[in-house]
Formats: sequence, C-alpha cells, structure tokens
Amino acid sequence: MSSNKSFTVIIPARLASTRLPNKPLADIGGKPMIVRTAERAALSGAAQVIVATDHAEILAVCAQHGIAARLTRADHPSGTDRIAEVAAALGLAADAVVVNVQGDEPMIEPELIAATAAQITGEVPMATAAHAIDSAVDAFNPNVVKVVLNQAGRALYFSRATIPWHRDGFAQSREDLPAAYVPLRHIGLYAYSNGFLQTYPTLAVSPLEQIEALEQLRVLWHGYPIAVHIAPAAPAVGVDTLEDLERVRRFFSAL
Repeated sequence: MSSNKSFTVIIPARLASTRLPNKPLADIGGKPMIVRTAERAALSGAAQVIVATDHAEILAVCAQHGIAARLTRADHPSGTDRIAEVAAALGLAADAVVVNVQGDEPMIEPELIAATAAQITGEVPMATAAHAIDSAVDAFNPNVVKVVLNQAGRALYFSRATIPWHRDGFAQSREDLPAAYVPLRHIGLYAYSNGFLQTYPTLAVSPLEQIEALEQLRVLWHGYPIAVHIAPAAPAVGVDTLEDLERVRRFFSAL
C-alpha cells in the first residue's frame, strides 16, 4: 500500500468500555483486538503506527506484539485529545498528517486509511470519509450519520437527520429511496494536519455538536473545512457489541 503523502496513524485505546468490558484486549484469533487493528493500519503504508492508551495493560500487550504504544493522561475527554497528546510528544511537524484510527476496527481497509490521509492539503486541515447509502432504512436511521458535501468534496454539514431531504420523493414514499438520490453515510475515520490536531482541543464546544452529539460539527462551526473521501463501498463494521466481536472472530478464523 503506497501513498504519495507520508502519514502517521495513532490509535486511541481506552480499557474502559461501557458495552464491552476490556474491549481492546478481546481475543481475536490469538491476538488482542488492539493488536489486530494496529496490524491492519500498518498495511496502509503509514510511516508509523502508534497506540495511544491510558492503561498500562494495553501498553504491555502492545509491547509483547511489537506494536509501538504510548501512555497518555487518563482524563482526556475524547480520543482526538488523546492522539493530540501523543502527536505533540512525537514532535511531529505542523504539516505532518495524522490519522485517527479507532481501536475497535480490526477489519479496517488499509486503502481507506491512505485515501483519507491523502485528502489533507495546506488549505484543508482535516479529512474524513463517507459512502453511498442504498437503503431507506439507513437513510432514516438516526444512528447512521449523514454528510452533505459541496462541489469541492468538502463537508457542508453532518447530521443524524436525513439530509439532503428529498422533498418531492419523500412526499411520494419513504419506503424506498427516490431515483438518483444518493445520501452519504459518514465513516468515523479522521485525518488531520498536526497543526490543526493541536488546535482542535482548544476550540470551544459548539451548540450544533451538543444538539446532534457529533464532535466533528465543532470543526465546521469554527469555520475549518473538512475534506471527505468517498469510499466505493461500506467499510467493515467495527466492534461495538458482543455480536460484532463474534462476527470478527469468525472472519479471522476463516483466514
């Protein structure tokens, strides 16, 4: 996997998880989930892959498997703040590209990581990804976050609502998507210039982000552009539940 842009992947990993206790350490085919995720991320062509964790147990597991890891403060309000601490400690240049890969994505596509990193330019300090929604069920599901883009492929808005709203099509029916209407589902993968990553924790929380419970709206609220890579298909599902974990285990056992 190669990209014309050098980038660093930092994977935030907290031991505490409300739905799945000790999730980063869950065994998947003989390796902990955090290790599987880091190994997938390494296939993206990243210059380095580092786990950012608040727990010595995750640090030790990474060391056992040859995965670089750094211990962070335990009181970070978000994974973004956690990776910002590590990026600062690494002494990365302001224009260095950092990709935030969630620690519960052991099946993440390496190509998706590289393509999102490649969106960062001098004018665009943050990037993410999306894919086309093909079902009305997903379009109307508030747990499926939608994004609307401008002509340059930058985010206009993210919402749990169905955007853009197809006025005429939905007046006829909400059982199926109208012809030629392609809403986009946001994929929770982020790239940043390190300069912006260090700025992000200093930005005031925005009303929009509080209303929608979507952290990325803070960036738009403060006037920063977000580039959006359109993936050709929906990515593999991350691990949020025990059912997700069993599905991932089956995938790895079949390899």
